Amino acid sequence: MTSTIISALLPIVVTLMLGFAAGWHHDFDGNQATILNRMVMLYALPLNLFAGMVGTPRSEVLAQGPLALAILLGMVGGYAIALVIALYVFRRDLMTACLQALAIGGPAVPFVGVPVLGKLFGTASAVPISVASLVMNLIQVPLSLMLLSAGIAAKNAAAGGRPATIMTHILHALREPVVWAPILALVVVLLGVHFPAPLQDSLFLLGRATGGVALFASGIVLFSRHVAVTLPTSISVIARNIVVPAVLWGVVSIAGFAPGAIREVVLTMAIPSASIIVILAVQYRAAEQEMASTLFFSTLLSIVTMGGFIWLTS
Repeated sequence: MTSTIISALLPIVVTLMLGFAAGWHHDFDGNQATILNRMVMLYALPLNLFAGMVGTPRSEVLAQGPLALAILLGMVGGYAIALVIALYVFRRDLMTACLQALAIGGPAVPFVGVPVLGKLFGTASAVPISVASLVMNLIQVPLSLMLLSAGIAAKNAAAGGRPATIMTHILHALREPVVWAPILALVVVLLGVHFPAPLQDSLFLLGRATGGVALFASGIVLFSRHVAVTLPTSISVIARNIVVPAVLWGVVSIAGFAPGAIREVVLTMAIPSASIIVILAVQYRAAEQEMASTLFFSTLLSIVTMGGFIWLTS
């Protein structure tokens, strides 16, 4: 089992290191990493989300209610609790707090879930992967975009600009392709509309570049921002890799879930932080070093922590 996790996560570490090496060799700089991330956010990731979602049978989306609810509560609850603690306990600014909340509450299921959960659970992995991807892209990312937009507006207002309304933040989030693309795909699936396979494959051609390009750009950011072990980074990594899956394990055990369902929920939530935290940090120029460090150490540590959860839940 441990070899399965290593084989799935090693490409992520290698791609990050290639991006780091590219930055060290001065082939790319931080500004060019921003351009790569812009391509991912505007084209590659929305295409990947749309094409992947329209290929999911409606029965799989609607089935497994308790499993879906557990993952939904784990991701939304983890995000909300982390956001409140960051804002009101550690007194962090809004933009940094929402990025840290996304790092803790948002596992990289769209990127890591397919190779890891697919090897562990086979076709049954479609449900946790679909649910986690929907929660991240329909709830966590839009909410983060609204909070980041609000943070930018607050800075502009402090500088004498006109403060924005909540509707402005909502419209800003809805205009992002990474938000409306999965919503549109969900509507297509629920309506039972047949999406042509050749067209789906055409969208995947660029969409499948999402993980590699995002991680490569993250590696460049790692070099330009210098990875550092700080208290906020350590808290985020420990919470993401250990605390959240452990707490959810206790919740679903008390709720009487079957052992197989418990294993699916726990291992889905044990996946490391998603590269979207670095993409957003670079795009909005907030906590870039912290998010790059969190992604790096969360991914490295996950080889040990996911292996441990696989052994404990077996």
